[in-house]
Amino acid sequence: MKLLKQFIQQETVLTAAAVLAVVSAFFVLPDAQYLGYIDLRTLAILFSLMTVMAGLRRQGFFDGLGRALLSRTHSTFQLTLVLVGLCFFGSMFITNDVSLLTFVPFTFVVLSRLGADVRRALLIPVVCMQTIAANLGSMLTPIGNPQNLYLYGKSGMSIGGFVLLMLPYTLVSLLLLLAWAARVCRKASDALSVDELVSSSASQGDQKIILLYLVLFAVCLLSVIRVLPYGIAFAAVLVCALFADPHTLRAVDYSLLLTFVAFFIFIGNLGRIPAFSGWLQEFLTGREVLVAVLASQVTSNVPAALLLSGFTAETQALIIGTNLGGLGTLIASMASLISYRQIARELPQGKKRYFGLFTLSNLIFLAILLGVWFLLR
Repeated sequence: MKLLKQFIQQETVLTAAAVLAVVSAFFVLPDAQYLGYIDLRTLAILFSLMTVMAGLRRQGFFDGLGRALLSRTHSTFQLTLVLVGLCFFGSMFITNDVSLLTFVPFTFVVLSRLGADVRRALLIPVVCMQTIAANLGSMLTPIGNPQNLYLYGKSGMSIGGFVLLMLPYTLVSLLLLLAWAARVCRKASDALSVDELVSSSASQGDQKIILLYLVLFAVCLLSVIRVLPYGIAFAAVLVCALFADPHTLRAVDYSLLLTFVAFFIFIGNLGRIPAFSGWLQEFLTGREVLVAVLASQVTSNVPAALLLSGFTAETQALIIGTNLGGLGTLIASMASLISYRQIARELPQGKKRYFGLFTLSNLIFLAILLGVWFLLR
């Protein structure tokens, strides 16, 4: 019982998705149509990308990139721009989760080398900015987060069309982050020593393994833009990881893959219940963006995308709504929990301050970006 309780606490979304799938199976008994629910393309590409990112992270590739950029910083403003920029631009290619898993702990290490006053002034605002930056930077590309990958595949859009759809919101987000960074850094000491920030003892990964993963990443991108069949990318990543770096396969987020499977079953079954599917389709019509934003606040944006996509053809509206919906509550984007847990572990006395700043800044960003959507629609 204790193990079950611990599992539910750690995998709340997966547990909820599994319960919904099982309950829906009582209304629509399992049959051959269940196989058609599963989007194998999304699952295969998601697994491939997660494996590649886990491998690069294990080899210290992103940590090395961060140190290289930090070696050119000479002020608190430049330092903040690098730390936030790593999450904002990095999330476009390595996902918001990986960005935060990599660069938030990295930020704690970097800021620990500064004076107490500067560290106190920067730490919580910078981590908060990084979290928002990762969630907003990731919305620009189909591979930035799981719901984008799924909705991009479902929409049939070109990658250029996807980027253009989200570009206005990304540019506004970047300007807001720059203004916020400038405001925060006015309160901190300006001059920094490069030697304070960059440690010469940083470990170097296996360059051959890093090169292999970079090649595999390119293969994954080709499958995302439909140049290569997704099966080729999946097979290439799986075989290379098994033989060259098998430990990386343990770092893949299999619970996310299982969550997708459970939601595919749940959504597929709901679609076969005429009364419910008809009501939800009618309710969604003309309100796709706002419903996606609101649903994300209580379910997070990945489940919201999976659920709502089964009942509307307005996939582009869902792309906007679920990406903007990652702002707001702490669970609106599950990636946000990564930063909160890091704060709770490393700076427990700062949890309340972080939560307050996080909530306020998220609501401000969400209100502004919804205003942009209102002007553009």
